[in-house]
Amino acid sequence: MDNNNTRKNPVLSCRSLAVGYKDKTVLSDINLSFAPGQFISLLGPNGAGKTTLLRTLSRHLNPLAGDIAVSGRPLDDISPIELARFMAVVLTEKVTPPLFTVFEFVALGRYPHTDFLGRMGPHDYETVQRALASVHAEDLGRRAFSDLSDGERQKALVARALAQEPQLLLLDEPTLHLDLKHRMEVMTILRSLCHSQGVSVVASLHDVDVAAKVSDRVALIKDGGMTAWGMPETVLSGPVVADLYDFSDARFSTRLGGIEFAGNGHKGRIFVTAGAGTGALVYRMLVKRGFAISTGVLYTNDVDYFVARSLGADCTARPPMTPVSQGALAEAEEKLDACDAVIDCGLDDGGGPMSQGNLKLLQAALKKGKPVLSLSEGGIEKIGHAGPAACWISCRDASDLVKALNKVLDRRVAANQNKQEAMSEMARNSAKEA
Repeated sequence: MDNNNTRKNPVLSCRSLAVGYKDKTVLSDINLSFAPGQFISLLGPNGAGKTTLLRTLSRHLNPLAGDIAVSGRPLDDISPIELARFMAVVLTEKVTPPLFTVFEFVALGRYPHTDFLGRMGPHDYETVQRALASVHAEDLGRRAFSDLSDGERQKALVARALAQEPQLLLLDEPTLHLDLKHRMEVMTILRSLCHSQGVSVVASLHDVDVAAKVSDRVALIKDGGMTAWGMPETVLSGPVVADLYDFSDARFSTRLGGIEFAGNGHKGRIFVTAGAGTGALVYRMLVKRGFAISTGVLYTNDVDYFVARSLGADCTARPPMTPVSQGALAEAEEKLDACDAVIDCGLDDGGGPMSQGNLKLLQAALKKGKPVLSLSEGGIEKIGHAGPAACWISCRDASDLVKALNKVLDRRVAANQNKQEAMSEMARNSAKEA
């Protein structure tokens, strides 16, 4: 295809596109335009139509309505060989070619560039080797394709597509069935293709966290159409992602670039003093174990604030670089009163306003007889013996913290049961005397 024309036009575009099967429309009114060197993610629930859209863009399916253009030319006007030189496709169908080595399988990608008999020249062999190297699979070349693991097979499929030397790469769930190592490796490879070779990558993905980090543009697919299109930094928000996947017990955080899972709080409520990122791990640990969280006082630009909010914590917060007011401390202390225990994530030796606020809250907790589980170095001496030392429990790490918390709550449950039994006994004795 004409390279000058390629630079002037979008790599791929569609207008008023409707896709589906025979008389069944799956998606309609799709308008997209992909620029060279971009990574585009198609996001949406299973069955939304992402695969159908990819199969239509790659001409595996005929569009039901609308237009598709490749570098400004109507898709129907491009011959199969021309299209194969420009576009490569990796779909989810299981491919198991018999008696092929990986090198031979990847070499199939050279068919648009070879002669009528499919004979390869020196440049073709170099291209296949380069494609294998691009996916870190040089050592797989002599192995039988049928003997590969899922991760190795996926790398070989991507290598075959790269051997076509495409300007556009369409992939349907490229990380499906892959373990974490191979998932990250494949996504890194695809992203680097955009940067180093100017290849445009269009991939259907399920992992919103990854899509937010690697994509230049995202298209959200649901309910028979495209609900949003644009940069992930502007398109993906907590409410948008929750609506896209219909979940209510998790929340996508734009600030954190990931999904946090809310808890139901059935095991009670814990107050956490934190700040400067010290609380994020503790918040997640508590929610995962069924605790509700109250926390503060936090600055509203603190990572702990964003994690806590994403997890549904009850936060007392202040604007950045402002004093911790008496009103904020009173609000936080009121929340502390309603909690079963307090966790100190580590007092800051810097002595800033937030650290001083945390110190006052911990002092108040000890005076009230609240159990305080602390990850601070230096122990209770750091806060000046503001209450009974028995209420202060020093913990070395998260594992130690969990064990100590379980003991504290078990003792509380036992004490409540004893209290109820004593009250019941008193009531029975009173009834007898009467």
